[in-house]
Amino acid sequence: MPAPSSSSVLVVGAGIVGLSAAWQLAEAGHRVTVVDRALADPAAGSSGPPQGSVAGSGAALGVLMAQVFQRSSGRAWRLRQRSQELWQPWMAELERRGHALPRRQGLLLLAADRTDQERQARLAADRQRLGLPVRLLSGEELEAFQPQLPAGPWGGLLSEADGQIDPRPLLAALRCECARAGAAFIAEAAVALARADGRAGGAASEPHRRGWGDGRWGVRLASGSWLGADWLVLSCGWATESLLADLGLRLPLEPVLGQALELELAGTPAWNWPGVVVWRGMNLVPRPDLPGGRRLWLGATLEPGQTADPAALASLRNLDGAAPAWLREVEVVRHWQGFRARPRDRPAPVLEEPEPGLLVASGHYRNGVLLAPATAEWLSERIRSGCQ
Repeated sequence: MPAPSSSSVLVVGAGIVGLSAAWQLAEAGHRVTVVDRALADPAAGSSGPPQGSVAGSGAALGVLMAQVFQRSSGRAWRLRQRSQELWQPWMAELERRGHALPRRQGLLLLAADRTDQERQARLAADRQRLGLPVRLLSGEELEAFQPQLPAGPWGGLLSEADGQIDPRPLLAALRCECARAGAAFIAEAAVALARADGRAGGAASEPHRRGWGDGRWGVRLASGSWLGADWLVLSCGWATESLLADLGLRLPLEPVLGQALELELAGTPAWNWPGVVVWRGMNLVPRPDLPGGRRLWLGATLEPGQTADPAALASLRNLDGAAPAWLREVEVVRHWQGFRARPRDRPAPVLEEPEPGLLVASGHYRNGVLLAPATAEWLSERIRSGCQ
């Protein structure tokens, strides 16, 4: 039975952020409906990396970088810390419910030059004052890792609390738990929004005739039908901008394309990396679901716009010229690409309530997987307080 303060909630977007919010809201007793045409894809949420062009969460590498984030204060720092606090019990609960979540603990941020080395020393001292499990590694210590790391003598910063989770099994687990909690799914694109009172883009001058019930907000689907709800959550990445424009609201977002590769090493390497390795913003991720370290994800490029650049992929492939010999010789097994939504005139992510009952949780850029729990908590709190 719904909780006494339950509301109807439409969540537009079935990526990790949207499904995380839907799961938490449904578990709290709200009547949740998730809308996304990607729900029609039978491969969505499957294990292993995607192929070709993939939207949002399905293309992510799932790197969780909270403790070695360059800032030590502000909203972005607080969101990362809160998300990391929540991720541990979330993963434990999902695994308790029977979901296999391949993941890898540890993240090694390599210093590319002396400036990086000095910055990491300051960061390590700050984190250690906070009691966080972060420590510096010397160039000599890095030489003990196999396969050889793409680094010179400058060392690196190891965070034992950061790491990586495979996004596609995570998507499948979240979708399953949403359904168990009573959430409904509609595998269609949301193409327009309207207010129940018909203000701006007044497609809803007679909302009850469109089957909205008493909801404040309406969503028109690609099929032409309408859905209504008390609360509307927009977590649909780049599409958020055009949907808000229907209401006369402005949120400039731009797509940033990212290309990634899955690589296979010959033989069975003696793999002893302490986790994910980050070199000049590029992530080297030993596949968490395969033993032995033979396969590696490498990503991702940062390409504004919608067209993949072969030169950017080539630069990624050789780590801007710093790839060790073994990395230049591995076989490319898969190549895929996806889009992240980056806010143009404000920091990522956008967490706002521009009007009562309309919640925007988009523009997470490169950190949608990491920030999903804190985003879901923010949405849940907004709706809980609005129901009182």
